[in-house]
Amino acid sequence: MSSEEKKGESSAIIRERVNKARDVQLERFKGDNIYCNSRMDKSQIKEYCVINEESKTLLGLAIDKLGMSARAYDKILKVARTIADLEDSPSIETPHISKAIQCGSLKLQSIPFCNII
Repeated sequence: MSSEEKKGESSAIIRERVNKARDVQLERFKGDNIYCNSRMDKSQIKEYCVINEESKTLLGLAIDKLGMSARAYDKILKVARTIADLEDSPSIETPHISKAIQCGSLKLQSIPFCNII
């Protein structure tokens, strides 16, 4: 879905996407002691937040250029996984990483994404 299409989304459509993303996360973490992406530990991040080389390069540059901590790296991956879930994407793609970096560079990485998705 393009950003133009998303701008015109109704509340009902957004609610539907959010509920679907929640369901995906509940299924993903079935049997674990967590219920959403923001609660992932290192091993879960490694399992569920696999990214391609282009995304790794982009993320590495952002960390260096924006002076983000190593902890921010994991937070960006969690946010990117959430963005991918909201877009019904089984994998994290470079645009998801880019959007997550924007959140991080705006100091939004402390928002508990479980509360909004």
